[in-house]
Amino acid sequence: MTPDIAEGNFVSEWFGHRIYPNVTSTARSLADQVAQQCPFLSAAKASPQECVKRPASKGVCTISSRSNGPRQDWVVCPYRLVEPTLLRIIAARLYGLGQDFGLYAAPTLAAEDTRTAIVDRPKGGERVFVYFDLKLGGEISLSATESSPEMAFDVTVVELQRTNGSITLGKFALIEAQTMDFHGTYAHAVENLSQALRLHGADFPAALRENPQWAAERIEGPNIANVFKRTFYQLMFKFSFGANPSCAGTALALPLSVWDSWQPFLSSPELASASDGTLRLAVPGEEIVVDPTAWIYVFDFNSSASVTPNPVEVMMTIGATTDALSHFALKEAPRVASVQLMSESGMYASLSRRLRSYWPDHPMART
Repeated sequence: MTPDIAEGNFVSEWFGHRIYPNVTSTARSLADQVAQQCPFLSAAKASPQECVKRPASKGVCTISSRSNGPRQDWVVCPYRLVEPTLLRIIAARLYGLGQDFGLYAAPTLAAEDTRTAIVDRPKGGERVFVYFDLKLGGEISLSATESSPEMAFDVTVVELQRTNGSITLGKFALIEAQTMDFHGTYAHAVENLSQALRLHGADFPAALRENPQWAAERIEGPNIANVFKRTFYQLMFKFSFGANPSCAGTALALPLSVWDSWQPFLSSPELASASDGTLRLAVPGEEIVVDPTAWIYVFDFNSSASVTPNPVEVMMTIGATTDALSHFALKEAPRVASVQLMSESGMYASLSRRLRSYWPDHPMART
C-alpha cells in the first residue's frame, strides 16, 4: 500500500479501479484502463461500454480528499453508483421486497433473452423492475408548469406487472445519486495517468505506486456549499413525491464523505433509532415516522476488499421527511449561525482584525 504522503487531493479510482491510496493490479483493472472502459455501465448494459466522460476527466470515478479531516473517497461520476448491489438494496426497501426479484437497466430490454425473462418472471410470482438514467435509457423528467420547475430524476425505477397477458406499469420510485463537484480541473492528473499507462504498460501499477503524485497534480478541493444548496432544493421536491400513492418512495444515495460535509448545513442532527435498525432524521419532540417514504442511504467503498471494483457498503439507512430536512437546514443551522455571529470570534472580531490591517495604530473596539 502506498503511504499517505500528502494533504492533497488524489484520483482514487480510475476507470473503476483503485489507484490511491493503494493501487489495484489485476488483469481486469489493467484491461479496463487500457480500453478506457467503464465497468459499471458495462455491467448494467451487459456489454463493454467506454467511459462517457470528457477527455479532461476521462476515467475519474472518485477523488480522495481530506476536506473533512480524515482521507475519504468523494464520488465525482454518477455511473460509479450504477451498481446492482446498491440499487437492489434501495429498491428492496422502497418496494418491500425480499431478495428474489428482477432489476434490469432499460437498454437491456432490447435483447430477446431479457424480454423473455421479464415476461416469464411474473408468471412465477416474482416481481420485475426496470430502471432508467441518463446513459441507461435516458433520464425521466417532469415537465415545468407556470407554477413549478422542470425536474429530472437521476434514476427512475418502475415495476413491470403482468395483467391479463399484457405488461403494465406499476408503481415508480425515484433514486437520486449524489456526486461532488470539485474546484479546478482533473486534466493534469488524467494526462499523467494516461501517459504513464502508455509508457509503462503492464508495469503501470508498479510505476504508480512509486509515483502517487501523478494522480494528484493540480486537483483542488470539493465545492461543498454549492452542492448542498443545489441538492437541498431538489430534495424538498423529490422527497415530497414519495408520498404520492403511485410512488413507491424516494431515496438519496449519499457518499459518507458528502454526508459528513453536510453536517454544518444541517446543524449536526442527532439521528433517532428505529426498531428495525434503521435511523431517522426527525424533528426533536415530534413522533418518529415508522414507515417513511423518503430515505437517505449513506455509503462508502470497501477500499481494502480483494475484489475490484471495490464494493459499496451501506453505512447508514436514514428515514427522512421534507419537514425534518427543512427544520434542520432552514431553522436549526441558521439559529446556531446566529449565535456564532455575535460571539467573541464572530462578526466584530473579523471586522476589527480587518480594519487594523489598514489602520494598525488605532483601537477598533466594539461600542
